[in-house]
Amino acid sequence: MRKGMSHSARSAMFAPLGQVGRAEAVAARLVDAITLGLLADAEQLPSEADLATQFGVSTVTVREALVALRQQGLVETRRGRSGGSFVRAPANPPSDAWRSRLREVSLSDLRDVGDHYLAIAGAAAKLAAERSSPEDVARLRLATDDLRTAQGIDFTRAERQFHLEIAAAAQSPRLTHEEVHLQAELGGLLWLPLAGAAHPHEEHAAITAAIASADGDLARKLTEEHLLGALDRLADVHLGLLTP
Repeated sequence: MRKGMSHSARSAMFAPLGQVGRAEAVAARLVDAITLGLLADAEQLPSEADLATQFGVSTVTVREALVALRQQGLVETRRGRSGGSFVRAPANPPSDAWRSRLREVSLSDLRDVGDHYLAIAGAAAKLAAERSSPEDVARLRLATDDLRTAQGIDFTRAERQFHLEIAAAAQSPRLTHEEVHLQAELGGLLWLPLAGAAHPHEEHAAITAAIASADGDLARKLTEEHLLGALDRLADVHLGLLTP
């Protein structure tokens, strides 16, 4: 799998939090950065003081968040001159871990968040077609290639990276931050590697081609269709879990 993400995508993960002082929010943002691959295995995190400045919270809040990540096995802290907090990228999660999370979400909430995501992702794709640089397009093509071969949890991560790269290519910090927020809320479920589900490689390639050719309307249309298909599949799985 390709390593490295655009600077805009990484920066969005460390943008100030909307609700200051919540260790849970800091932990959730870092967990998502790790599971998305924005933070690599064995990578050293910024210092507690730097993280506090970036997130707009106190160092006590950051410390509490890091304790939670250590308990989850996602971060290890080393002492000494070369010490600090280091990422421990997770192994594949239990295959049924997503079921309990999906059961906790009502179908109405799923559709509501999905509609929000649809609006943000569609707008990002249109702007990406109008504003992306050659480097942005190159990153999207690499992300598309990743999706051709990714399997299991790597597919989920690659799909989420693909959409985050589109948002970053839109050159809109607010849209990129919204993409990060919505991925934290829905992305892990929306792009589940469900058994029997086809991987829509042609859809990814078509979206990238539309952005590369600066066709904003087509890029938006294809992205919305891609997301609607994923939402419909997830809604069907949700109903199946609730059926005795």
